[in-house]
Amino acid sequence: MNLSEIIDGLNSEQSQSVTLNDTQSALILAGAGSGKTRVLTHRIAYLVTQKNLHIDAILAVTFTNKAANEMRERLNVLLRRPIRSMWVGTFHGLAHRLLRTHPTEANLSPQFQILDQQDQYRIVKRLMKENQMDESKFPVRKVQWFINQQKDEGIRPNDIEAGHNFFVKKSLEIFKLYEAHCHANDLIDFAELLVRSYELLKNNPVLLTHYQTRFAHILVDEFQDTNTVQYKWIKLLFNGDNKVFCVGDDDQSIYGWRGAKIENITKLTQDFAPLQTIRLEQNYRSTGNILNASNALITHNSNRMGKSLWTDAGEGDLIDLYEARTEIDEADFVVSAIQKHLDNGVSASECAILYRSNAQSRGFEERLIKYNIPYIIYGGLRFFERAEIKDALGYLRLMETTADSVAFERVVNFPTRGIGAATVEKIRAFARENQTNLFQAAISIAPTLPTRAANALIGFTQLIEKMQD
Repeated sequence: MNLSEIIDGLNSEQSQSVTLNDTQSALILAGAGSGKTRVLTHRIAYLVTQKNLHIDAILAVTFTNKAANEMRERLNVLLRRPIRSMWVGTFHGLAHRLLRTHPTEANLSPQFQILDQQDQYRIVKRLMKENQMDESKFPVRKVQWFINQQKDEGIRPNDIEAGHNFFVKKSLEIFKLYEAHCHANDLIDFAELLVRSYELLKNNPVLLTHYQTRFAHILVDEFQDTNTVQYKWIKLLFNGDNKVFCVGDDDQSIYGWRGAKIENITKLTQDFAPLQTIRLEQNYRSTGNILNASNALITHNSNRMGKSLWTDAGEGDLIDLYEARTEIDEADFVVSAIQKHLDNGVSASECAILYRSNAQSRGFEERLIKYNIPYIIYGGLRFFERAEIKDALGYLRLMETTADSVAFERVVNFPTRGIGAATVEKIRAFARENQTNLFQAAISIAPTLPTRAANALIGFTQLIEKMQD
């Protein structure tokens, strides 16, 4: 692959970004619709084909699995060969890979299990119940958020001083119990993936040096969405000899509510110096009127690094703004507008309604049904979040290791086999007192239970053992 193939079709700023000297770090301020994914993939192709960099020497970090898969697919096409050995993925995915590669150094067993948000919620809820915390005063979601917020900052329970804040004091108690529970049961939640992998590298100089030397180039997408521990993660891997190539947009930071720090972009120029900044301002997605309105709004943002999007796609239609008095009024207006388009021969598949939260869909759905307009709702639960899939995975996880207490609790009475909450609580108590897992506790206490519960529990444990065979 020659250079002309790599830069073919790129505009001047994109080409400048892709062919930047491989001895320099860079911040690419990429406006919406400016082709940042293309710049990232072509930059990697440039380093591999023009600078003879081995694919294993590149670390590419994205924010979604979809973006990671898209990057792999594009690179496979560009480089005309598989890139399986390249480290490309989300922060969480790459952190998971590190921990699976070095579990002992991370104080984990090779069979550690990952908690999703629902599993974490159930554990926090149970710990609160066991400690008589009133959910009306301490909502479970709020306590769960407190725990994850601390981890997003890289903070451990012993680093926190509750002071006179009663909520923080009580939440901190649950945080400590939660950490102990996860440690005892070899569990890792999503936030812990990042904290634990950061601590793994920080506390193991030899390991850190290995990865700093291995990854000559570190590329990060959507840098404006990084939180504190993610920023520290990248900063730790940077040693001055390797280079970073960060793509982000200070005007597109929308995840502050989950820990994202827009100031991470401005800190780049200090922590990763010398750093060249390139702006991608040509938009390929929208028309002039949309961009002009967006630029006008964005000028009110504070602490901007400066950028003005433009397009050669023409001015396009004017933007209509309708201020509805109620949700019903809003739904009537939107669906009436769609009906007019349909009456003029527009296909229903060419119309879309975007809304901020799933709760808003009800009003639109009612009106669409009233007008007899067919529709499809996109989104909802992901495949692996569906109850039936999680139940099936619970059985598979128990087959892999009976020490997985989260999986045990999920499937011990699914399908219903007469093992109630009281029996499960007895199993938990026995496990705590004897420092064992729930599966072994169930085997031990089954003979002491009433006949029906005992038979159900024995049948369940024998089923799992048979499935293992």
